[in-house]
Amino acid sequence: MLEIRPTCEHCNTNLPNTSTEAMICSFECTYCKTCASNLFNNVCPSCAGNLVERPIRPIEMIAKYPASKKVVFKPKDLENTKKN
Repeated sequence: MLEIRPTCEHCNTNLPNTSTEAMICSFECTYCKTCASNLFNNVCPSCAGNLVERPIRPIEMIAKYPASKKVVFKPKDLENTKKN
């Protein structure tokens, strides 16, 4: 099950469950659309996988399966991040 992390790992922008701005890779690295597209060209800077829109967990399921509160804030060194 997806963690649904609450913020962008690069810029720390809030990305709640209902956000349509969240992008993830297959390892659930989470970035906002601005960082994903403008800085990383939709390629995860951690694993080199593609970044896709994160699904929104239905409200009726949030109580039973809450989104993560764990903030992962690891800004990337843009000078050393490979861009495709």
